[in-house]
Amino acid sequence: MKKRIINPWKWQNERSYAQAVEVKNVESTLYCSGQAAIDPDGTSSNEDMKSQLEQAIANLEEVITAAGYECRGIVRLNIYTTSTQELWPHFPVLQEWIAVHNIEQAVTMLEVNGLFETLKVELEATVVK
Repeated sequence: MKKRIINPWKWQNERSYAQAVEVKNVESTLYCSGQAAIDPDGTSSNEDMKSQLEQAIANLEEVITAAGYECRGIVRLNIYTTSTQELWPHFPVLQEWIAVHNIEQAVTMLEVNGLFETLKVELEATVVK
């Protein structure tokens, strides 16, 4: 796989994402459903935003590794939240995870009216190898 990052500007670097990611010679692609703070038994979290973000990250990582992929192969990450204002102070949690795995991805973040049950944040990824 060959990956090329396209950033015509520098400001997005502080926010841990790329404007575009071109991928060539891909062996396979994994499209992950949105992962949120849901326990293995299917119970939705009613914890605070930071706890839900941490669990959503852990669940996304588990799906990716269970499929035989690596987090560094994430090329697209969509973030859905019920409150960008509530999520933003905890954004460093996501940025640290991105840095640890050397992820270079395009990102879209959307504030939505609601998510399933008591959920506050959901992460959807496209992963290549």
